[in-house]
Amino acid sequence: MRLKGKTAIITGAAQGIGRQIAARFAAEGANVVVADRNGELAERTAREIEAAGGRAAAITVDVADAASVQALAARTIDGFGSIDVLVNNAAIFSSLTMRPFEQISAEEWDTLFAVNAKGVFLACQAVSPAMRAKRQGSIINISSSVVVTGRPNYAHYIASKGAVWALTHALATELGTDNVRVNNISPHGIVTEVPRATISEEGWQQNLAEQALKRKGTPDDLLGAFVFLASDESAYMTGQTLSLDAGLRFT
Repeated sequence: MRLKGKTAIITGAAQGIGRQIAARFAAEGANVVVADRNGELAERTAREIEAAGGRAAAITVDVADAASVQALAARTIDGFGSIDVLVNNAAIFSSLTMRPFEQISAEEWDTLFAVNAKGVFLACQAVSPAMRAKRQGSIINISSSVVVTGRPNYAHYIASKGAVWALTHALATELGTDNVRVNNISPHGIVTEVPRATISEEGWQQNLAEQALKRKGTPDDLLGAFVFLASDESAYMTGQTLSLDAGLRFT
């Protein structure tokens, strides 16, 4: 019950990694807001959490729309009284078509950045007043190992996650004066129930060859880090990136 009494918003929480984070946070005692563009799936996830004994609310949100994100924060405060944790999980990834950067249209670039980068910025803006007023809070962003390693054929995704990495550093300095922490998790090679067009079996084998740990990851491999950053156990930690990548850099 390391998150008992805290209220956490998880964006993109209707499925995939976000769904698992929401369930784990609820099991640790948090009030969980399942925020997702797919309201029906968000409701399903919230009901699953409640059936397991947790407290959850589903809120439909478009993280690329400032008014929608502000409404998310307002409804969270109305329902639970505070915002203690924000996990910026929502992103366009699994549905991407891999292609050389010369073939990525300006429209596709703008759509992806609106969600993956601007969406994080807008969500942080929306929760910061409540966190500053309480003089505590934890924002957890999600980047990617490809920001460091590079990878061909989805430059727009890599660039958007690089923006998240940099924004983490920028906001840690601004929000730290009010004891609000901003950290970043950089995962690699995680398999969820969501189908992915972004990697082939050949790509998986290359991943495993480059990892110190020779297996694919699952959301369970990430959840302990999210709980740590959301909890008071990491109260002296901000502006940092935890690389959960199976030892990708050590091969």
